Amino acid sequence: MEFRTDLALEVRESFEEDNIEISGVALKEETGKMKGIKVTTVDIFNEDGAQAMGKPRGKYITIEIPELLNEEEKCRTATEKEIEAQILKLMNGKKTKSILVIGLGNRDITADALGPLVVEELLVTRHLFKEFGEKFGEKHGYQNVSAMAPGVMAQTGMETMEMIKGIVRETKPDLVLAIDALAAKSVHRLNTTIQLTDTGICPGAGIGNNRQALNEESIGRPVLALGVPTVVDAGTIVREGMEQFAKSRPDFKREAEEFLQRDFTGFVKNMFVTPKNIDCSIRYVSETVADGINRFIKSK
Repeated sequence: MEFRTDLALEVRESFEEDNIEISGVALKEETGKMKGIKVTTVDIFNEDGAQAMGKPRGKYITIEIPELLNEEEKCRTATEKEIEAQILKLMNGKKTKSILVIGLGNRDITADALGPLVVEELLVTRHLFKEFGEKFGEKHGYQNVSAMAPGVMAQTGMETMEMIKGIVRETKPDLVLAIDALAAKSVHRLNTTIQLTDTGICPGAGIGNNRQALNEESIGRPVLALGVPTVVDAGTIVREGMEQFAKSRPDFKREAEEFLQRDFTGFVKNMFVTPKNIDCSIRYVSETVADGINRFIKSK
């Protein structure tokens, strides 16, 4: 039973015990805007690396903020600045004229509501550009931003990609920024970790398990993706626990492996676990992410 994670950093960490140097994958760790914030970049730069990692080529930036949910203003401000800086980094320091933000997920399922909640807090400006022209952006330092939360197929009867392609075709944004809730391997990363990538969103990623890729190839526009892990696969929790037990009791290693393979796989299939305070956490995290994106929108 393989662990489920949408974080490239956790996939890379799974090789660590064997000290494997992965061909085509580079890892860089940095200190963030505040002490305690850690920024890790996983760069998959060739097909060997993509095959080993099971992810498309590109940059995956992970911001870890263990103290984020303490709701300290200093930490929140540092996180917002970090989001702004890392989005700009993925764009090679250059800004675009227009951005379409897509909030993926189901707002009626708390752990999957990150995307729609972020969209609610965004500074959208496209209507102001249409009213006052490009001089509005030049005067106030804003970018041309539109946003939507397409919901899920069970709510609309339409594939999310059908709506996104139609909107992109009509509005012609220079960049699409997709926001989605993710699954993590480690419980301590829930609601305290942010992943940004220039690869877009792959089929099977996110809680909603998107069935179609949302990337430059599929929509004809560059796509950045920002995600926060809000759930852990139930089987992953058990697997981690059994692995720790097997390390402390090597004589039970075989029994632990048989338990995971034969007895537990079917029982926990498609089961996810989220923290009991997810209602408060998702609101706070979504506001922080939105404010970080707003900083990017407003910065000159």
